Amino acid sequence: MKKKILRNVAIVSAIFIVTLAIMLATNYFQVRGKTPLQSEVVELLKQLNDRNSGNVELQEQIRQLDLMARRAHFIRSDHMMTGVYILFGMLVIFIVCIRLYYAEHKNIPDKDIDPIDEWAVKSQARRYVLWSATGVAVAALVFALLSLPLLKSEKEEAQSLMALDEEIIFEFEEAGVYIAEQNLSEADANEDADESEDTTGGVVAVSNVSYNAFRGNNSNGISSARNLPVKWDLAAGTNIAWKRDVPRGGMSSPVINGNRIFFTGADAEVRELYCYDLITGEKLWTLAATDIPGSPARVPELYYDGILAGSTVAVNGNQVCAIFATGDLICADMNGNRLWAKNLGVPDNHYGYASSLLIFGNSLIVQYDNRNDPRVMALDLTTGAERWSRNRTERSLNWGSPSIANVNNTPVLILIGCPGVTAYNPVNGQQLWRVEALSSEPAASPASANGIVFVATEYSKLTAINAADGTVLWDNIEVLPDTSSPVATADNVYVADPYGMFVAFDAKTGVMRAEHELGIGFYSSPVIADGKIYLINREGKVHIFTSDNSFRLIESFETGEGVYATPAFTDCRIVIRTEKSIYCVAAN
Repeated sequence: MKKKILRNVAIVSAIFIVTLAIMLATNYFQVRGKTPLQSEVVELLKQLNDRNSGNVELQEQIRQLDLMARRAHFIRSDHMMTGVYILFGMLVIFIVCIRLYYAEHKNIPDKDIDPIDEWAVKSQARRYVLWSATGVAVAALVFALLSLPLLKSEKEEAQSLMALDEEIIFEFEEAGVYIAEQNLSEADANEDADESEDTTGGVVAVSNVSYNAFRGNNSNGISSARNLPVKWDLAAGTNIAWKRDVPRGGMSSPVINGNRIFFTGADAEVRELYCYDLITGEKLWTLAATDIPGSPARVPELYYDGILAGSTVAVNGNQVCAIFATGDLICADMNGNRLWAKNLGVPDNHYGYASSLLIFGNSLIVQYDNRNDPRVMALDLTTGAERWSRNRTERSLNWGSPSIANVNNTPVLILIGCPGVTAYNPVNGQQLWRVEALSSEPAASPASANGIVFVATEYSKLTAINAADGTVLWDNIEVLPDTSSPVATADNVYVADPYGMFVAFDAKTGVMRAEHELGIGFYSSPVIADGKIYLINREGKVHIFTSDNSFRLIESFETGEGVYATPAFTDCRIVIRTEKSIYCVAAN
């Protein structure tokens, strides 16, 4: 009876060993080369978030699906480890049962063994069974061990991004679920929250492609807007939806969220945040930066009053924040109600403070480089409380703005300085790397694409940096920008200089691909949208190029009004701020 039990246990354990071995081997080939964050899913969620930035309910649903996918990935990893333990246990049970079953046959009397003797055949068969079972179990363990680094790296990546989930409501880089493309069109078709009357009294549905900061979302000079106009005439009103005089001057650029446009203006008397209707151009509200503790009684003396409002605002659909050269920072809701305000200290800067704001999740990123207290900080959007702050040690002033680079599907905060270009974790401010790549007093903000960061400034060089580890890939000194920031794709990086040159460099090698001499120089930054590059010179002349390797000039025309600010883009519409006005171009 005892031997029968041992035999049956050995048989059952052998079946388990073979089954688990097959499962673990299959699991290895399934996880090899896979990650929980597939690039096509990331791009789809990026488009969905861009086109529905104000749809909080949709974003929360995506976030919940994302978390479910990550939990499923962790469960799979845990189940695999459990399978390894069970396999090891079953192997031990099998060996023990086999040993006990044949324990009384260990001492066999000496005799001449006939090759066909039954005992010899069974003894050899027992060895084959034992060796085969052990071999299967060992192979399964090998496959399991090979799978562990893959699952571990995926798990660390997913856990890192789940930590971001605790900090942010929704960020397009966090993607681990498949959403069918028809959801994108259905969301657009069902979106009715952002509607506004046009100047003829009709109702116009407004695209939810947002442009939430300087040079767009993440401050990278890329917009997902489509069906954009390529020709307009400001004097004749052709393709001009509306035009308004700005209440006060400023060099800040407009941003777009839903059917609302935001920008700032200032003079010696007051600093103001404005909200305009995208369709009609009607001014919806004005919020003045007043009654702020610590605000200076007199504004700093600057070479140009427009620098008092030189920083572009940041918006996320719930809050909009603005900062001025006095160090005054205000945050309001979408209806213009002030939520909080604070003074960060008057910046010691001979040209004036001009770095733009950037929102990451529920944090407002402020690059506050100046002579007296240079630092970068993240403030809570709801309260203004400091989440983290890091001192900056660059030896010279700069006027660049922070941007977010996508590095292996993980957001990285990039700041320029002199001489350092620095990468931070935007969640906690941890410095990831720093490269000394710039000189002079940089003003052009960084660009990034395909895991590479591009930085440049006049009297320095254009440098490509691996955003994962800070390795310098190449540099070039042929054409350099002043205040106009570069923009990049996976294939090319585009640079506009203050003397009228616009150049495309190979993003991988730094070799100049093509150049255009356009006469008048640029302060406004180029933006890639709808497969084209839009660039406006200081005198208001518009140049539109293809954003592929042909780098072909599509259109070039005068508008008659000087432009320093960078335009804002949404589907079918472009908003442009000139020295004295703001206007909206609409496609037919």
